Amino acid sequence: MSRLPEALRGEIQVEVLPEFREEESSPEEARYVFSYTVTVYNASRYSIQLMARHWKITQGSGKVQEVRGKGVVGQQPVIGPGQHFRYTSRAILDGPVGVMEGDYTCVDTASQRPFEVPIAPFRLAGPNQVH
Repeated sequence: MSRLPEALRGEIQVEVLPEFREEESSPEEARYVFSYTVTVYNASRYSIQLMARHWKITQGSGKVQEVRGKGVVGQQPVIGPGQHFRYTSRAILDGPVGVMEGDYTCVDTASQRPFEVPIAPFRLAGPNQVH
């Protein structure tokens, strides 16, 4: 699998906005629920399709979980030139702090050539967490 092709470098961007879900969490049960809204922007002149996801979730305890699967939220969206795709998902941690990072496997719809789009690490933190 190749990294992001030169023609798409800087043209495909991923933005993530995490949020602590206090009403769904239960600290006494070591259950901390976070939602995260992801927006994938395609500023290129090519259509791409998001085929698979890979997440690495590192909890504050040091426990690491890897999640792989087809598409996102049951979809394998095609994102046309100048378009974006947004979805919200969730993660459940055993503590109030964690970090997620990963990548999407996409294809250029014209050539069907697969490539990876990296997702920079982002922090999951409950209220009043300083580290």
